[in-house]
Amino acid sequence: MFTDRLAVTLVHLQLGLPHAALAELYGVDRSTVSAAIREVRPLLAARGFAIPNRPGLRIRTLHDLFAYADAEGVDIRLDGTEVQVRRPRAGRPGRKAFVSGKKKQNTIKSTTFSDHQGRALFSGVVRPGRMHDQTAVRTEGIAEQFRLHPGVHAEVDSGYQGLAKEFPSQVSAPPKKPAQDSSDGDKRAWREARRRQSSARIVVEHTNAECKQWHPLQRYTGRREDYEQTHLAIAGLVSDRAARRTTRRLTSTELVPVRATAC
Repeated sequence: MFTDRLAVTLVHLQLGLPHAALAELYGVDRSTVSAAIREVRPLLAARGFAIPNRPGLRIRTLHDLFAYADAEGVDIRLDGTEVQVRRPRAGRPGRKAFVSGKKKQNTIKSTTFSDHQGRALFSGVVRPGRMHDQTAVRTEGIAEQFRLHPGVHAEVDSGYQGLAKEFPSQVSAPPKKPAQDSSDGDKRAWREARRRQSSARIVVEHTNAECKQWHPLQRYTGRREDYEQTHLAIAGLVSDRAARRTTRRLTSTELVPVRATAC
């Protein structure tokens, strides 16, 4: 039955159990488990991402995401994340492409987008670990989407400083640290601006953490060719749960001056 194939695929995605172990658990042949996962996983990956308060509608592409954010006035947050993968066999072409300069490991990167409450809206732009976030912005069309949707605003980390320079009215990145000989007032203003920007952006890191509660996205041991499909399937399921969270009022992190009272 399809429900049985769906159940075994969900267990595999959640716990990362080998096909042989799942076969023993369900009392079937290993080839049956493998066939079920090959059938169901692409269906889950193709579902897209749930939209909060819009049951039945889903985001499947970057264009869908930016069109939704533009139409609904949603400020997005984006951040890159890395997952360790198996090292390619020696002598294989493109082996160095997966070596992350940050983690010094073989990784695959992806970019996650969330709303201001950390609810997953899209996660993809999958690329080898050696590729910088800013390069992905150019090659995967993220910058082009900002150009096509001038009403979309985003909070990013320091890895996207180039994007913030190109779209200063749309993209907010952490402010640059003042020079060592700057005044104390400038340094305090920088720390406060950095705190407010970090407070607005941190929710997308919580979104990445939600995805990494699923075992395959902690350390992926399968074929790298199947990673993108696995990632999309898991992130789509995470978005289903996140979309059901109640929308909270957006609070401000601005400082409010207090009026001095007379003694």
